[in-house]
Amino acid sequence: MNGVTTPPSPPDVDVVLPCLDEAGALPWVLARIPPGWRAIVVDNGSTDGSADVARALGASVVHEPRRGFGAACQAGLAAATADIVCFCDCDASLDPSLLVPFVRQVRGGGADLVLGRRRPQGRSAWPAHARAGNLALARLLRRRTGLRLHDLGPLRAARRERLLALGLTDRRSGYPLQMVVRAADAGWRIAEHDVPYLPRTGASKVTGTWRGTWQAVRDMSRVLAEPDPHALRGGTAR
Repeated sequence: MNGVTTPPSPPDVDVVLPCLDEAGALPWVLARIPPGWRAIVVDNGSTDGSADVARALGASVVHEPRRGFGAACQAGLAAATADIVCFCDCDASLDPSLLVPFVRQVRGGGADLVLGRRRPQGRSAWPAHARAGNLALARLLRRRTGLRLHDLGPLRAARRERLLALGLTDRRSGYPLQMVVRAADAGWRIAEHDVPYLPRTGASKVTGTWRGTWQAVRDMSRVLAEPDPHALRGGTAR
């Protein structure tokens, strides 16, 4: 009316989607981002035009040249502006619309970090070696933090400022675990909900082979070796 342009409303929620050659999965994934939320696709060196596909479908695109799952996730977190930030794989194995109750629980104060416990839909959804590695890490996590979690999957939600305050440093496969370990050390309330886990589109970059799985286990084992700062100060474990 008076020539003043109203700035766009900030997104209700930002969804970080680390992406490496996922052009085939992006239409399915982005179509399931809830209304009012923003998809932040972090291109981690794709050669199949993933960034162009994401941009054409309305996603915000961030380029992260440093290879690594953690590098992509942290770049997306740095680019986020919403109060609540979610993370989801970009390979069509997980439906981002399932994050709605996660966000509701964080926003309502019922939890500080909500994780998705993957329930595979068919044998091809989660190879045996990947399940074995995940189970071993969950047990080690329980020993390290006392948390009785069953999965360290990528579907998760938390408040942006609190995530940034964790000071996450892992830029490889240990990033998701480091988030949980440091959140537990900081006294966060962590919840876990079952989510269906679908066969992914394309080949996995991490858990598609035994070698990739055990490299991820090594990355995560280093994270578990981090000392608990509360224990160092003479605090008590949970």
